[in-house]
Amino acid sequence: MTALADTIVTAPDLAEKSLQGEELTREEALAVLNWPDDEILPLLQAAFQVRQEYFGKTVKLNFLLNVQSGICPEDCGYCSQSRISDAPVDKYKLMGAEAILEAAERAIANKATRLCMVASMRGPSDKDVGSMADAIRQVKAQYPQLELCACLGLLKDGQAETLESAGVTAYNHNLNTSERHYGEICSTHGFADRLDTVRKVREAGISSCSGALFGMGENQDDILEVAYRLRELQVESIPVNFLIPIKGTPMAARQDLTPLQCLKILCLFRFLNPRSTLRIAGGRELHLRSLQPLGLYAANSIFVGDYLTTEGQAANLDIEMIRDMGFQVVGDVGGDAHALENAAPMLADRVQFTSRKHS
Repeated sequence: MTALADTIVTAPDLAEKSLQGEELTREEALAVLNWPDDEILPLLQAAFQVRQEYFGKTVKLNFLLNVQSGICPEDCGYCSQSRISDAPVDKYKLMGAEAILEAAERAIANKATRLCMVASMRGPSDKDVGSMADAIRQVKAQYPQLELCACLGLLKDGQAETLESAGVTAYNHNLNTSERHYGEICSTHGFADRLDTVRKVREAGISSCSGALFGMGENQDDILEVAYRLRELQVESIPVNFLIPIKGTPMAARQDLTPLQCLKILCLFRFLNPRSTLRIAGGRELHLRSLQPLGLYAANSIFVGDYLTTEGQAANLDIEMIRDMGFQVVGDVGGDAHALENAAPMLADRVQFTSRKHS
């Protein structure tokens, strides 16, 4: 628990407020970020109560594909593919349908239920959208069970509708940070541009995927602002990234986060967005380190395999981690069912309750 002036904030109170659909006050949200390190387990337990209510003990796996690499004209300081980066990354134009189909097969082999296709670009031309739409139709025809998420940058009018008609399940466009801090990480487009694309996606009937990236010099006010903005937008899927400082980028020397700070950020996002899929995305291996499994008490989704230009943890280790924690991969019928049934996640004493909705 932590004290706010004359008020004591307890972890169970945070869980209950979140489960009731109530928004945490700014003071309560700040208390989560400043939670005492030696009380992290009760905080995680409270986040787990919210997570279990809507997602049970399941973990959704996402597979990432860099469909166009190293040729982005934007100047995002964190990105190894931006025009100001000297990082040695592969450079190639938009993949064709055959390569994307091969990636879809690998995604399924790694037990992923969603393929996330990311292109290094400011935004797609209509020709790019047409090419991606053609590939998406082919993937949907061959692997109808696979969810398809596109991430092609800033969208123009009508492009989201074209992607939706082709079978795109979701569209990712992260807010990354607060509106106040955005100018510190990018100058070639603004926070309002990103909001515009998220709104275009929702208006086209595509599931919105939008999150944030931490460790870029933001302060706690910035963390709160982007967390509340994503709640306001009612984003269905929220990837929480932690900066991977890549040599050759302006942020190569940044190392601002600790594992416990990362866990508190994940708890905050779970309390504020109880029904949203919460994904631990880039940087989890680097920043959570040995505490990676604890992140699953707040988050119900991770990427499996490598990231865009950096390596991730081996897929078999991810699946092993999930099973060892008593969770189950969505769609996985190859696990040890007996072990999964009897390895109920437990961090501290908690009250049992019946879940209302698992998805």
